[in-house]
Amino acid sequence: MSAVYSIFLLRKGFREDNRLNYLLLAVAFVLHTVAMFQRGFSLQRCPINNLYEATMFIGWTIVTAYLGLGAWPRLRFLGAFAAPLLFGMGVYAFILSLGVKQTTQPDFSGGWQSLHAALIFLSYGAFGLSSLAALMYLNQEHDLKFHRMRALFSLVPPIQRLELIIVRLLMAGFVLLTAGLLIGALALTPPPGTSYWTDAKVVWSIIVWGLYLTLLILHWRFAQTGRRFAWGAVGGFAFVLLTFWGFSLLSGIHNP
Repeated sequence: MSAVYSIFLLRKGFREDNRLNYLLLAVAFVLHTVAMFQRGFSLQRCPINNLYEATMFIGWTIVTAYLGLGAWPRLRFLGAFAAPLLFGMGVYAFILSLGVKQTTQPDFSGGWQSLHAALIFLSYGAFGLSSLAALMYLNQEHDLKFHRMRALFSLVPPIQRLELIIVRLLMAGFVLLTAGLLIGALALTPPPGTSYWTDAKVVWSIIVWGLYLTLLILHWRFAQTGRRFAWGAVGGFAFVLLTFWGFSLLSGIHNP
């Protein structure tokens, strides 16, 4: 319902503080949270054990962060960009769930394992929200460039403020990803016969870490701002979405 309603919001322009979409996503968040808790208690482990659960957890982190930011009316319109993405992730997760086998391996019930996985998935949520803010930036920049009247009457924050939001979300995601990778490297022991440094998912995670580090360095050191920086945030998360599942399936540690 939120995804469909968001299409009308995007077509109409952001000229009023719309609370209905925020309420729809809040209701979905409550249902989503209850479902995750029920799944975790029924399996007696943290529900981030396979690709289906990982996808749903990433979506949960995105909507959680949005509900926090959406308390500020000028950022509430992020929901119009978030809802279609979350709906698509939900449909894809449902397709993944059809092939999920009920197994307790790998087991993320331990404290360090759960913290390692949760921090990394939270970082993906922050990167996802930064890409949504970047889409809002690009939309506003496009309207200003072509002198569209809706840019003057829009309640969307100024593009300078949106750029600051993108940077802070990228920083938060980068810190979370760094912490998750450090915990995995220092506190966890790989299964016998495997190595972290040759595992496809670990190599991919390092590439993602380097990608976002490069994006932040380009912004701070070389003053890479504006449209190119926004496209970098969108492209970074698109890369994560398009490659996460494939490299997870290739991993001997994360998908034995």
